[in-house]
Amino acid sequence: MVKLHIKKGEESHFLYETTVDIIVEELLVSLIAIYNGRLKVQRICTEVEELADHGITMSPHMQGLADDQIEELKLTDDYSEQCQPSGGCIINIDDIGRRNGKAPIERMADVLKKTVKEAKDLISKKNVEAEICMTQLQVNQALQLLQGAVMIVYPMGLPPYDPVRCEFENVEDLSGTQAALEVIELENSSLWWAGKELTREKKLSDFIGKNEKTKVICKLQKKGQGAPARESIVNENEQKAMMAYYYRKQEELKALDVSGSDDSYLNNEWADSQNLKRQFQGLGSIRYDTVNKP
Repeated sequence: MVKLHIKKGEESHFLYETTVDIIVEELLVSLIAIYNGRLKVQRICTEVEELADHGITMSPHMQGLADDQIEELKLTDDYSEQCQPSGGCIINIDDIGRRNGKAPIERMADVLKKTVKEAKDLISKKNVEAEICMTQLQVNQALQLLQGAVMIVYPMGLPPYDPVRCEFENVEDLSGTQAALEVIELENSSLWWAGKELTREKKLSDFIGKNEKTKVICKLQKKGQGAPARESIVNENEQKAMMAYYYRKQEELKALDVSGSDDSYLNNEWADSQNLKRQFQGLGSIRYDTVNKP
């Protein structure tokens, strides 16, 4: 099986194992599903952490309003009382006024936060360093873990406008957000290797050869963006190490320049031009002592 190291720009995302006989079109279907699935898991994790800290999302017409403004306008949130967390809640006001501030009790909040950590570990980029390949099964498992935890803490469900529920039901609206720029649609995707775009109709073997025991770096990106920029020869850590090395060398040279103007070395025995002559004459060990006379 050939191993693909999938990147976007210079950022590593995941490893994927496949065969060289696969059609590029079929390969893109799997890669895009995993890529977008990982983004979905990350978005849900962020929202679930907010859910654990500040409770459910307020109705859109109430978000951002102060309590006195809500009271003055006589606005109500029908779901605020219905969607109570299991075991009760504690008040933890959301500073940006997006959530109702009725957070789950500590025990229930821990359930959400521990599940978030497990889900993040399943789709973590550290799996690349550990040589663990990503599959759609792992993405689905992370989604199921998060959905199960939310159901435990909120057995009555979440409001239909809550981002967590929208993500689970695949009706999320990402328009106007940074997340929308990160998502890659299948029909608008392209896969690159060695500065070449892989043609969808061809097999992977047409580009990388028929050796199954191969590991290649491929880059995903949107169509029309041209070839991905070449990566720098040295990474950030190597560059820092090189700069530190040359800085130390520079300081050593400065120290040598300072010591080079010092003539104290002339007092050393090895710098005495008459030392060898005295050694031949047997005078090398003679010392003169000064005697103080009364």
